[in-house]
Amino acid sequence: MKTKSQPMRTCVGCGEPKSKRELMRVALSPEGTISIDRTGKAPGRGAYICASMDCFEAAYKGKKLERSLKYAVSKEVYEALKHDLEGHE
Repeated sequence: MKTKSQPMRTCVGCGEPKSKRELMRVALSPEGTISIDRTGKAPGRGAYICASMDCFEAAYKGKKLERSLKYAVSKEVYEALKHDLEGHE
C-alpha cells in the first residue's frame, strides 16, 4: 500500500522546507485583509512561517512576509503573529 505524501511548504523566515502541519499560515484574502490562518484553508495567497521567534525575527527584519504575499503587512499583523508565536512556544 502506498503512503500518502505530505504537502511541503517553505518557511519565509529560515527558508527550510517543512511539512505544512509544522508551519503557521498567514493569509491575504481577496478583499485585501491579512490574518493568521489557523485552519490552513482560508482563500487567498498564503505565506508560511515556523513557530519559532528566530524565524519571526528574520521574516520581520527582512520584510519577507511582504515579499511573499506581494502586499504591505501592517504592524498590527506582526504584533498578532508575535503574540501567537509566544503562546505557541
